[in-house]
Amino acid sequence: VQLQASGGGLVQAGGSLRLSCLTSGRTFALGWFRQAPGKNREFVASISRSGAVTSYSDSVKGRFTISKDNAKNTMSLQMNSLKPEDTAVYYCAAREASYLTGSSRDTDYPYWGQGTLVTVSS
Repeated sequence: VQLQASGGGLVQAGGSLRLSCLTSGRTFALGWFRQAPGKNREFVASISRSGAVTSYSDSVKGRFTISKDNAKNTMSLQMNSLKPEDTAVYYCAAREASYLTGSSRDTDYPYWGQGTLVTVSS
């Protein structure tokens, strides 16, 4: 299983970015995590294998939207109203194919993309 994240960059506070994750082969329940410098990796959002069920961390709820297109094997994270504290490397991750739902635990995801850097300036 291969995942490739893209779309990171530098944006001013209040701006928007859209991250994408391309997955290989089968359809998976997926998640986005992020890791800021000097901090632990944290959950951002997850989406079920079908795309019908989504979940968000409290810190991004109402600002970020996760979605997926199973026909194109892609997942997206639309990030609006960005804040400097959103600055981090963002990773997409996939669960084993047998799981229908996403998870907020990074240990539930055996497959990870390489990460894409998001920098929000104040």
